[in-house]
Amino acid sequence: MGRAFEFRKARKMKRWSAMAKTFTRIGKDIVMAVKEGGPSPETNSRLRAVIQNAKAANMPKDNIERAIKKASDKNTENYKEVLFEGYGPHGIAILVETATDNNNRTVANVRSYFNKCDGSLGTSGSVEFMFDHTCNFRIPAEGQDVEELELEFIDFGVEEVFVDDDGILLYAPFESYGAIQKELESREIEILSSGFERIPQVTKTLDEEQTADIEKLLEKLEEDDDVQNVYHTMAE
Repeated sequence: MGRAFEFRKARKMKRWSAMAKTFTRIGKDIVMAVKEGGPSPETNSRLRAVIQNAKAANMPKDNIERAIKKASDKNTENYKEVLFEGYGPHGIAILVETATDNNNRTVANVRSYFNKCDGSLGTSGSVEFMFDHTCNFRIPAEGQDVEELELEFIDFGVEEVFVDDDGILLYAPFESYGAIQKELESREIEILSSGFERIPQVTKTLDEEQTADIEKLLEKLEEDDDVQNVYHTMAE
């Protein structure tokens, strides 16, 4: 198995935010998708993907429909995606993906978390190069030959395929997302969920005390309402 498998395994075992926070994240994704391509999933591939993810997270149908309706309102603020880069203590590189309707607030909050935890917010490009930006798709395992699937989807950018308890996962570079989504849909293969992740190229092992220092910073970041995802180079 490759790095994507190990990364996914580690993150699955790691704590994840409460369901309410997950719904908040998806709600923002819906707003951004609707503002970008309209409220119809049939013609908006990004919205289609977000709805799949909402269903995978057991978000009630009423919540999804309400979020789409709200996003369609011209008075609803759009969210801007902003990436923050920095270093935590002990030389651990950290990437923070945010979706915000108030950039000044988000910058101030993220900087304060780094400062309070003996880290430092860096400039654009300072640590992003240490991570591979990937996309992934989860499909049902039933009726699929994993080896055959991997061979067929190499041409569309897929680099790693593996099976876990929840189905088959396909990993590819970020740029391959559209081509893979289109091909899966054309073959009428159900997409259970899809998304993007940043996989560290190299990780650093810390002792228990050092790990606690990083965990403190990660917790502050993950609890912020503007933060969508946090990635780091600490070995899980």
